[in-house]
Order: sequence, then C-alpha cells, then structure tokens
Amino acid sequence: MFSVCGFYIFVLDLSKAMSQDGASQFQEVIRQELELSVKKELEKILTTAPSHEFEHTKKDLDGFRKLFHRFLQEKGPSVDWGKIQRPPEDSIQPYEKIKARGLPDNVSSVLNKLVVVKLNGGLGTSMGCKGPKSLIGVRNENTFLDLTVQQIEHLNKTYDTDVPLVLMNSFNTDEDTKKILQKYNHCRVKIYTFNQSRYPRINKESLLPVAKNVSYSGENTEAWYPPGHGDIYASFYNSGLLDTFIGEGKEYIFVSNIDNLGATVDLYILNHLMNPPNGKPCEFVMEVTNKTRADVKGGTLTQYEGKLRLVEIAQVPKAHVDEFKSVSKFKIFNTNNLWISLAAVKRLQEQNAIDMEIIVNPKTLDGGLNVIQLETAVGAAIKSFENSLGINVPRSRFLPVKTTSDLLLVMSNLYSLNAGSLTMSEKREFPTVPLVKLGSSFTKVQDYLRRFESIPDMLELDHLTVSGDVTFGKNVSLKGTVIIIANHGDRIDIPPGAVLENKIVSGNLRILDH
Repeated sequence: MFSVCGFYIFVLDLSKAMSQDGASQFQEVIRQELELSVKKELEKILTTAPSHEFEHTKKDLDGFRKLFHRFLQEKGPSVDWGKIQRPPEDSIQPYEKIKARGLPDNVSSVLNKLVVVKLNGGLGTSMGCKGPKSLIGVRNENTFLDLTVQQIEHLNKTYDTDVPLVLMNSFNTDEDTKKILQKYNHCRVKIYTFNQSRYPRINKESLLPVAKNVSYSGENTEAWYPPGHGDIYASFYNSGLLDTFIGEGKEYIFVSNIDNLGATVDLYILNHLMNPPNGKPCEFVMEVTNKTRADVKGGTLTQYEGKLRLVEIAQVPKAHVDEFKSVSKFKIFNTNNLWISLAAVKRLQEQNAIDMEIIVNPKTLDGGLNVIQLETAVGAAIKSFENSLGINVPRSRFLPVKTTSDLLLVMSNLYSLNAGSLTMSEKREFPTVPLVKLGSSFTKVQDYLRRFESIPDMLELDHLTVSGDVTFGKNVSLKGTVIIIANHGDRIDIPPGAVLENKIVSGNLRILDH
C-alpha cells in the first residue's frame, strides 16, 4: 500500500510516460486530493480548540493552509541561478558613509519613532538548557534579556525618550518569559509581547499533520512548531500591536535575534532612515557584514529580477553551492538585523503581498517519525518592500551566541560591558575575535561552567581548540594558538595561573590534592 507521498512520487514517474498535458492534469488532481485531505485534518483539529482559543487557532491553521498550498505548488530550487546578479553599487552602502552624515540636533525626535523587536522564540536546548534561550546567563549573571532591557533603558534615560521593547515569543517560550518580565516593572522600558503562530508538523510520508488535537502536551508535545521568524509580519499585524504603534506615531521597527549581542540600536542608521538623503523613504534595511570562512553558509544579498533579494543556501541548485559559498564572489552575508517601515508592513500585509520563500526543514521526532516543518525567514521579504537597502556594517554588530564556544568569547576579557552593550576591549590588538572550538564535553552550559574555575585571559589569543576531559584552573592565560587534547580515558587539568602560548597539550595531566 502506498503512502500519499509515495503515491505522489509514483504518479510523477507514471506521468513521464503520458502526454505533458495529461501528466500535469493528473498531478493537479493528486495535489487537490492531498489539499482536501489536509483541510479535513485541520478542521478536525480545530474542533478540539477551547472556545477562548478558537479564533486564535483558526488564524494559525488558516496561515498554515496557505503555506502548505504554496509548498505543493512550488517545486525545485526557488531561484534561477542564471538570473542572479551582483547588487548595484549604491544598493549596499558602507556603514562609514551612513555614519559620516552624523546625527540630527534632536536625537530624541528620531528615537521616539522607533520600536525595538527581539526574536525570542528559541529554546536553549542546543546548549543543554531548558526554557527560553534569552534567559541563559551570558555576562556577570546577566541574561540576553537583561542586557537588552539595560540597553534600551540607557537610551531612554540618556535621550529622555520612550523606545518600547517588543518580544516575539513562541508557544515554547511565552509562559517562562512572561513570568520573568515582572522583574523589569521598575525599569524605564515599556515591554510588550506577542506570539508567533503555531503550525502542525507534517508526516514526511503521508504529508498529513501529525497533530490530532490542539494540545501541545503529552503525546502531542512534538506535533507543533513555530514556523520561523518570517511569521513576524502576520503575527505582529494580528496581535494589534502594529496598529497601536502606528497610532502612537512610531515609524520603524528594528528587528534582531535576541542572542545577537551586537544588535544594539544604531543612531546613525536610524537617522539615515528618518532623514533619507534623496528624500525617498526606505522601507527595509538589511544589515550585512563581510563573510569569513565561518560564514560561508549565511544568506547573501543579490540583485534578482530588478530587486534586492536574499538568497539562502537551501535555495541554491546543488551544482552552484560551492559558488554560493565563495568568499570572493559573494562577499557579504545577512546578520538578521533589520530596520522595517511599520506603514509598509501594514500595507503589504493587507494586500497579502509579502512574498517569502518556503524553507522545508526535515526533523526526526523522538519516536523516530520523520516529519517536515514549513518555515519562512524574516529577511526574505526584502524583495516585497520599496527602495530597500543593504548596509555593510562592522563585524561587531554580529555577535551571536549559538554555542558554548561563542559564550566563552563574550564572557571573557575580550569584551567590556557598559549599559548592556558589549564592546571589544581596547587592550585587544586585533580587530577580530579568536577562533574557539570547544569539544563535546563543553556543549552543555552546566558542563562548560564546571570546567572553568574562572574564564581565562584571552586578549592575545588567536585560536583555541579543546577536546576531551579538560578543566581550567583560576587565572589561566591563553595566547597565540593553543590546542589541548585529552584522549579517551585521559584527563587534563590546566593548573591555576598557567600561561599557555602557542602550545599543544595532549596526553594526561592531572593535578591532585595531597
């Protein structure tokens, strides 16, 4: 017996033997049958929604149906490689040129038109933590969220402004985040939240939803997912916050990932938006930065059919992936720091004109079931906006913390902390950060913290690789290239006060109390 997906493939094979018209009609019939089956499944799920959640659930499932319809319609890579061109010179501006325009006499007048939005849908599971990633301690026991609030409070106090903070939560992070928000009641920052949509995962074989009801606990825990940060446009609009802020005279949102510690409000970029040099308003700015070897998979800005377009690696035909990764051909990548016009979001949302490519993300659930989830990325909408612009910003505006290797960098003396913002220490002689690779013994935050009695001095470090059962005593100093490898069954304790400069340490080095 065929699964729906298997039958779909069988149909495609069979259709090769038929006339082209007959084949396409046959495929269309199968596609319609599949859409009808999914519609019926979604209607069953909706009947299980409590009355107070009915409208919200209906909006989510309607959004999913539209995405699923597009998924069935669109086949093959979503870009024609032959149409990709380098962006025109003036479409990606150097940050120095933006900064050279200076600031207006009244900075508060432009700041009062701004709303800061942080993408807060992610969990800390990749770093072995439960709950929202934004609540992981990253510096002096401050969490990502603490640092964000401190940054905006500093702006509001310095310029006597009212810049609000908005958190886009997911159903995974909403409850825990709201509990913690009470501690900011006395800060000079108004904090708002809204939830991104909740979509059903799809069985990879049958292409039918895994969920049988609206619950996301018990056997349904893994049946739902938040559909990527491209969902921000619809969810922000549906929450009512978009209209609220427009009514208050706000004009732009600054959107960034909450785990990017470099994504602070930049007054020069904001001034460029509020006072465009040619008088023509810019509806969308994407901050890009120069690629390094570590960033070859990052999405890049291109010119495509006369518009700026974000191209992600998943959209690239296999034959051109190496070309896409080339640092010499595609020199920049998207930091996901975005400045977007509120009025434009409202207009495009109401016209149903925001076009984002579908990202098909395969997953395997704990029980072994293979599923797919359909997602979109916020930056992909750039082509839907008018007069879009890329700004090539310094690398310091891209400081994501995805792993404990990243965490070690931001916790170290490479950075100094001031009013929630991290800046590279003036004592560091190089503008770049060291390359740090911590092995699997350091993956979980609690294991990582246990292995460092204190964070080493890394001001003169170029490269650090650590593998195996390794611990660091207090006041260790690392310089140049340091490689520490404890083989299986061995343990290496770096003694307190040790200075390692251009050293390879391997074997077994254990310090015992006597």
